[in-house]
Amino acid sequence: MSSQALAQTWYMTQRQLMAILRQPVFLVISLIQPVIWLFLFGNLFKKVVELGGFGTTSYLDYLIPGIVVMSALGSSMWAGMGTLEEIERGTLNRFLTTPVSRNALMNANVVQNGISTAAQSLGIVLLGWAAGASYPGGAVGLLILVVASILLGTVFGAFSNALGMLVRQRESIIGINTFLLLPLTFLSSSFMAPSRMPSWMRHIADFNPVDWAMVAGRSALGPDPDWGLVAGRGGALLVLAVIAVWLSTRTFRSYQKSV
Repeated sequence: MSSQALAQTWYMTQRQLMAILRQPVFLVISLIQPVIWLFLFGNLFKKVVELGGFGTTSYLDYLIPGIVVMSALGSSMWAGMGTLEEIERGTLNRFLTTPVSRNALMNANVVQNGISTAAQSLGIVLLGWAAGASYPGGAVGLLILVVASILLGTVFGAFSNALGMLVRQRESIIGINTFLLLPLTFLSSSFMAPSRMPSWMRHIADFNPVDWAMVAGRSALGPDPDWGLVAGRGGALLVLAVIAVWLSTRTFRSYQKSV
């Protein structure tokens, strides 16, 4: 990518970040929601670690990676709503009449989503630390967890953008997101150790990108990381993220031809 395209991508990313900063309610909710999840799930399932199989005696330690990944999933799935809003306002069409790089128009959304996901993930990690969570994997483990959440956010953010340009209806995006969010979350090891899940759920989790991010981050944060597992799950997420961004770009080009 040329330096001009990079500069344009950063400019468009800043534009989207400023739009988020102008919505204080959204920022407050994005900070409060993880606190609610930590409080509710942390207390509801606190004693479940006594069953064994969690790799820790603290459910909070087990839960933090799950909350990080859940937050990345929940926020990225709505990226298509922003794309749809720009289509409805005519903003996207006006940008198409300018010399700005078409890749910059699409990549800015991915970069903005990655920055937002990273900031939210770090906030959750700090909240967990303040509540008493420990991170034996140290800075490297935390970095891998954040990168895994960014990759997951990229996957679903890009798919959501593609969906927004294809269906162009808020109701469709809301319906699809609502349908997918809970199954993707609970058909993973977010709250329960894999050994304590029904076998059919474990098998589905093996093909669930949400679980890939969780397993990679959770393993890296453990006292004895399985680097092969981390690399395998992280690599699968990276490949899926590249495919999702490619699909989103192709969808954008199709949209461009239709206007």
